[in-house]
Amino acid sequence: MCDNCQNHNHAGTATMTKEANPVLPTPHKIIDIIKETATEWTFRMENHLPIEDGQFMQLSIPRVGEAPISVSGYGDGWCDFTIRNVGKVTNELFNLRKGDTIFMRGAYGHGWPVAKFAKKNMLVIAGGTGVAPIKTLVEKFFANPEAYGDIYLIFGFKDAESILFRQTIDKWKEAPNFHAIYTLDRDQYQDWETGLVTKFVERVPFADFGDNYECVVVGPPVMMKFATMSLGEAGIPDEKIWVSYERNMSCGIGKCGHCRIDSTYVCVDGPVFNYAFAKNLND
Repeated sequence: MCDNCQNHNHAGTATMTKEANPVLPTPHKIIDIIKETATEWTFRMENHLPIEDGQFMQLSIPRVGEAPISVSGYGDGWCDFTIRNVGKVTNELFNLRKGDTIFMRGAYGHGWPVAKFAKKNMLVIAGGTGVAPIKTLVEKFFANPEAYGDIYLIFGFKDAESILFRQTIDKWKEAPNFHAIYTLDRDQYQDWETGLVTKFVERVPFADFGDNYECVVVGPPVMMKFATMSLGEAGIPDEKIWVSYERNMSCGIGKCGHCRIDSTYVCVDGPVFNYAFAKNLND
């Protein structure tokens, strides 16, 4: 645990018990594979391990390696991982088929502070594969409209071929308390906007919220940098911004040090942080 835990309001404790071996993977069968894009597939896995919104798991293939992957969906007896084919382990995963086995361990880290979001108006800004770590959180907003205020979504993708979870995000757009802005960096596409996510922050009526709101930002590091800057320029206090930092995680339990920044271990103390703390995490 880092020396500054009191500064970033952890969402809860990791789900692993002291009695369990925290790095022992167990086999899980692939229930289904959904090809979201040419390079990003969702693997639906058999699963009975406990999960909190915003946590990640370590997925592994014997004699190949393992990789930390955010949970993009979960339910009774299953969980989803939306994976981009960018490396040795993920390339091997893309050679697997329904019915094959993947080894998993976790879930690890601190997720979104869901209890803190109750009855709040919410702004969620996500870019590209950053939509995956917030998908279960937004599904919770969608399924329980009476528990939250108005939900504002600003999602950005590079182009039309990069859009993830098409049916799901279309469903969200139709919810009465949802206000969705979906944009492509450059492309023109159906009723979508064109431009970076930062362009649309000014459309969020923060003045109508009073103090009753929270913001979530997830995406590539450059996108997160400028999105949080845009929120700051709009007068949003750092304490009302939550981010997910998924950088260099390896062991998942704070032992290998790959993700350490000063005294903070991203895999244990994060990946979700309050921005008032996270803005000082510099490599």
